[in-house]
Amino acid sequence: MSKDNKNQNIRIIICGIIVALIFCGFTARLFNWQIVNAEQYKEISAKSTSYTEVSDATRGEILDVNGKELAVNKTAYNIVINKIYIKEGTINSVITKLLDLCNICSAKWVDALPIDLVNGELVFESDSEGSLSYITGESMLNDAELSTPQEILDALALRYDADTIEDLQTKRNVVSVRYNMERNGYSYSQAYIFAEKVSSDTVAVVSEQTQTIPGVEIRVTNERVIKNGTLIPHILGVVGSLSQSEYEANKDNGYSMNDVIGKFGIEAALESSLRGVSGEKTIVKDENGNIISEEESVKAKPGDTVYLTIDSNVQAVANYSLQKNIDRARAEGVREVNAAKANKKAQQERLGEDCYCGGAVMISTKDNSVIAAASAPNYDISKYYDADYNQWLNTHEHSPMFSRSFDGSFAPGSVFKPCVALAALQEKVINKNTAIRCTKHYDYYPDDVVNCMGTHGSISLHSALTVSCNYYFAETGRRLGATTLYMYAEKFGLGVKTGLEIDESIGVLAGRDSDIWYEGNTVQAAIGQSDNTFTPMQLATYTSAIVNNGVRYQTHMVRKIVNYERDEVVLYNDPKKPVVLADAGISKEHVKTVKSGMRSVVTSGTATLVSSYPKAVAAKTGTAENAGSDHTTFICYAPYDKPEIAVAVVLEHGAKGKYAMYTAMDMMDAYFYNKTLKQVKAKSWG
Repeated sequence: MSKDNKNQNIRIIICGIIVALIFCGFTARLFNWQIVNAEQYKEISAKSTSYTEVSDATRGEILDVNGKELAVNKTAYNIVINKIYIKEGTINSVITKLLDLCNICSAKWVDALPIDLVNGELVFESDSEGSLSYITGESMLNDAELSTPQEILDALALRYDADTIEDLQTKRNVVSVRYNMERNGYSYSQAYIFAEKVSSDTVAVVSEQTQTIPGVEIRVTNERVIKNGTLIPHILGVVGSLSQSEYEANKDNGYSMNDVIGKFGIEAALESSLRGVSGEKTIVKDENGNIISEEESVKAKPGDTVYLTIDSNVQAVANYSLQKNIDRARAEGVREVNAAKANKKAQQERLGEDCYCGGAVMISTKDNSVIAAASAPNYDISKYYDADYNQWLNTHEHSPMFSRSFDGSFAPGSVFKPCVALAALQEKVINKNTAIRCTKHYDYYPDDVVNCMGTHGSISLHSALTVSCNYYFAETGRRLGATTLYMYAEKFGLGVKTGLEIDESIGVLAGRDSDIWYEGNTVQAAIGQSDNTFTPMQLATYTSAIVNNGVRYQTHMVRKIVNYERDEVVLYNDPKKPVVLADAGISKEHVKTVKSGMRSVVTSGTATLVSSYPKAVAAKTGTAENAGSDHTTFICYAPYDKPEIAVAVVLEHGAKGKYAMYTAMDMMDAYFYNKTLKQVKAKSWG
């Protein structure tokens, strides 16, 4: 090899080494920027060049079937701290000034620290274990040895450069804000909500000071307003701030700790439709910190608006009538108890004196849409976040937040008998002319004797339904068998979920859900006792299935979902196209037989009280034994020839069936004759 070639190769090698070193330098620098100090450089870049600001989406509204407002939005104002405008090291000063302004205006700020200052002493808040574990855990202080309020506050104060603040109350408050800022992901791209829904006076005071307090802004937001908190509290639900667990479960779906989320009811069930999509705005600044451009990179999309199938007028009447008739049943029970004690009668209790609760439901038989669903005792959901009211709710003896219509599961009593009749007819264990001799005490199984309210002698199915003969249905149930019986019950919507958008109980089907079962238990199940327990919503669904010849539609309470402007339909549940969930396969002739018997219950049987109603009604009454006074149940549909609605009413410990019937007739008045609450109050049945 020549000397020139050798020198050339050396130069090439040297150049290659230099190039490799340069690339290694770039690689190391990129690794430092993108991996080692990624967050630091990301924030420096955002501060010196651009940042993305997230804007909340407007939540969709909730209306009744006629467009009456149930949960809507109104303009509110939040005080926020925007990091992009705050100089390094001045955040505590900004917070202190804001705290002083809030104190002057008597405005509440977001206080999340689980440590309070009471009479000069730091104490833990009650139920603060979860928050304290988070503070002392790996996510924050990472020091499990910290145990006293003073130790934790001192550690946080050191973390947030607030340890030099002398006044203990001010130190505690500044630490509270800084703690919540960190918890909520406060950054150049995520402003912090310092105070929510402040008054116009506070807005005016803070607005005057924004020039002297950098980074503080008044932002317009939407406040959720419930128009009538007592109308459908168990259906509507509420929205609220995300808990830590909710945030962890939803952060990958774009939620921040500043967001709200549906907690239960329709607000939770339709969260994805109601929430909307947040917007994003990119703000570019020059090297001197001056904003040179603002661009909406992602346009916020408001959530969709939901129309329920609920009729507000029928619902209001149902709420009133249910509570009124519970009170009447209890008052009569108290009178009878007092009279029995005065006359030293054998029965001096269980006469209805313990009737405090109940549920009432009306659905359309065309598509099983829920027209009204009342629960007693009721409550005002607009006061849900009021501390004193919430404490009352959670300590109330009869649990107002528990929905008797959807979650309350009650022994049905004799309203179960039409199901037994239809199953027995279809399985050919009886026919419409089958006669059974009632001798009052059915003792086929000595350990499961069924007593009848009368001694009916030889009786047919039609008459057995009319007078509600326990003997007849005990024998029919024995012939049918438990397994066949509960299989038909499932088809009719008993012991299964009805399809509601919100949470509901599955109920209990005797035999299927029983831990212990003896052959003789079947006769008790056949008269609506044993382990059978169903919700009022299931009973209404079951009644509708009878009307529809054994075909069960999905029960639902959403009529349609539209965009926020209400000019585009996103989803529509067409009443003419119901969703079929099951078909019991009952012949129309058998259904006609049972329907005729249910009509006779009204014209000459146990529900003659309803015979005076202007519309022809078919019904079945029920009384169910349990601890305390008997439950009373009532199911009906109307008009008899062309059914439109099915109703189910349950009075827990109601004792006397008439009060359940009065409730049903009030509800039918509101539906068929558009009677208002005022009119029903002026003149109601009984």
